[in-house]
Amino acid sequence: MTASVIIIANPFEPVASRSVHAIVAGVTVGELLLDCGIDPDRWADGPEIRINGNVVAAEIFAVRVIGEDEIISIIRWPLGGGGGGGGGKNPLSTILTIAVLVASIYLGPVAAVAMGFAEAGTAAAMATAAIAMVGSVLVNTVIPAPKPSMPSLNWGGSGSTPAPSPTYSLQAQGNQARLGQPIPVIYGRHMIYPDLAAEPYQDYVNGEQFLYQLHVIGQGEYAIEQVRIEDTPITSFEEVQTEIVPPGRSVTLFPTEVVSAPEVAGQELVAPNLVQAGDDGYIGPFAANPVDTMANALAVDIIFPRGLYYANDSGTLTTRTAQWQIETCPIDSDGIAIGGWSVLASETYSAASNTAIRMSYRYPVAAGRYEVRSRRLDNKDTDARAGHEVRWGALRAILTDRPDFGAVTLLAVKMRATDNLSQRSSRLINCIVTRKLPIWSATTGWSQPQPTRSIAWAFADACKADYGAKLADSRISLRTLAVLEAVWLSRGDTFDGVFDSNMSVWEAFTRIARCGRAIPIQQGGIIRVIRDQPQTIPVAMFGPRNIVKGSFKIKYVMPGDDTADAVTVEYFSSRTWKPDEVTAKLADSSGDNPAKVNLFGCTAKEHAQREGLYIAANNRYRRRLITFRTELEGMIPTYGDLVAITHDMPRWGQGGEVIGCQGDVLVLSEPLVCVDGATHYLALRRRDGGLAGPFRVQAVPGEATLVRVLDPLTVTPYTGGSEERTYFSFGPGQAWAQTARIIAIRPRAEQVEISAVAEDSRVHIN
Repeated sequence: MTASVIIIANPFEPVASRSVHAIVAGVTVGELLLDCGIDPDRWADGPEIRINGNVVAAEIFAVRVIGEDEIISIIRWPLGGGGGGGGGKNPLSTILTIAVLVASIYLGPVAAVAMGFAEAGTAAAMATAAIAMVGSVLVNTVIPAPKPSMPSLNWGGSGSTPAPSPTYSLQAQGNQARLGQPIPVIYGRHMIYPDLAAEPYQDYVNGEQFLYQLHVIGQGEYAIEQVRIEDTPITSFEEVQTEIVPPGRSVTLFPTEVVSAPEVAGQELVAPNLVQAGDDGYIGPFAANPVDTMANALAVDIIFPRGLYYANDSGTLTTRTAQWQIETCPIDSDGIAIGGWSVLASETYSAASNTAIRMSYRYPVAAGRYEVRSRRLDNKDTDARAGHEVRWGALRAILTDRPDFGAVTLLAVKMRATDNLSQRSSRLINCIVTRKLPIWSATTGWSQPQPTRSIAWAFADACKADYGAKLADSRISLRTLAVLEAVWLSRGDTFDGVFDSNMSVWEAFTRIARCGRAIPIQQGGIIRVIRDQPQTIPVAMFGPRNIVKGSFKIKYVMPGDDTADAVTVEYFSSRTWKPDEVTAKLADSSGDNPAKVNLFGCTAKEHAQREGLYIAANNRYRRRLITFRTELEGMIPTYGDLVAITHDMPRWGQGGEVIGCQGDVLVLSEPLVCVDGATHYLALRRRDGGLAGPFRVQAVPGEATLVRVLDPLTVTPYTGGSEERTYFSFGPGQAWAQTARIIAIRPRAEQVEISAVAEDSRVHIN
């Protein structure tokens, strides 16, 4: 039973600032607040609590039980203060901390159980503390940091709890039938424990036992580098045969359309001399094949667990013989007989052996559904010196219908039982594979599938595939992906990940792009990928002339005691094929307070180190958040674009209009303040909103509004009155404007609100 908790960080923007969490119902409001670290003495002055829209008085927090499906709203009203000299509390910081802790209350116990801790209570506390710590130390701007590590939880999933990933969950590693779970999609190079595609079965040939397993490697086509049992190549086992089956092909190593009747499990066939009065001696009947299937052959295993023999006084063994009969009856989908019983086979076997004997018999039948029974025909020698016991080991049906596995790659494995193989090792088959994907070129289009670890073409496949977004090429910015592919290839950035749990397609997009320091966006119905990389030319310029008066705001995110000074990146190492981690810190950081993140799809230490340094630099240097409103020219930039901002409040250059142009001398609307000995620059806004320059300029002595342009102008300033004049931005050195990266664009009636973060070149240290 669960309930929903809504955290409202800003009561004046309840929709935009809310976050929703799930908690276990049955706890009181007071218990919830205690778990969030709020002392009972502060409940009266704490956040406002509403349940189903009704305010709950602080006096009943301790007894008000949260019921199933109830909605709890936690609202922190600003009561003064702000962290300044007055000693007040920051209400936004407090409510965000509550949000982190509420999330940890729900996730912590689940994490603890899957981690395998012996004491659930202690483990839950440890997991809760770790999640709360991770949630409160990193500041992210342009490209969000990867999600905090939760190794005990399956990455993704909706509805009921998904099965653990056999790839990323160490406790779940092994071959298993994950019924109802998605068929894995693998990108790049990875080690996987392939799922079972059909029910394994076994039979006996010449007294030797064989096990047959059919595995599904994943959707699409793969280059198989190695097949192993645990860490040993499968070629080291002479008793094992394998077959790789590409999409659209059929398995030839063994029949795959085989089902076993679970009811048959070694029952003894009772001899006529031991049958009880009134018993007909038959074992069964048992249905051989399920409803809506047709079998054209039946297989029966017969076992002599003690062998067949009689021990003479001399110590030699005398032959003994056993006889039995197999009968079948056709049945319909309701299990009702539609015909009479007929003898399928009568068998006789003789031997003089005191070791177990196992045999398999296969009989063709007319296509249909059958039930099968068996009985022994000869009397049993009950002498203690005799081994004369017959058991029915298994019943299998070979079906007529060939299963359609779809466009997947299969692995068929046939094992002969020997001392080299155990039951456990037979379920530890793994493969190292590389996904084959088509590669796009602007000149030749799509190629044939080829092995690749590319981030770009993994992203494109997720967009196009039936298991992805099913988008046409026209809905994907393929040219941008081709450009980024060259960047990622030169850096050695790859995506090596396994999607084997339910998740939204946008979540998959985000994980793939994040491995390349990028983020997906949808613009005009087109899926684009924006990478956070150095940009030198702003796409637009904003200043006092085109920023709405009174809308310019700067928020400084100040570091605190819990601010991370390093980043520990968890990744799945391609050296050990197990989770690993590396801690990245800036040169002047102690690294005593690292934040932990998980970079899904990263398998190289060097790649993880680069991304850790980027996250750490982003956390330190991008802490000035800028918000302002402008007119429709605010639609010119897009997410991640570099813009130039001029404003006198933070002294980011000087701005105004060009009101005259006389050769290389510009007449400006505002008097300029120059710095002695410095080189001054002036940038101009183009008619399309873009930026021209900056150009080196020199003040005209005695004229505060005149400057002489020292570099050739690439744009002719407009100084008339029929349209907006050309805007300028002026200042010494790099101080002519502040560059910023766009992180949000929101239409507001006839205006556009832009949110940006002040750019710092030190973020792009690698």
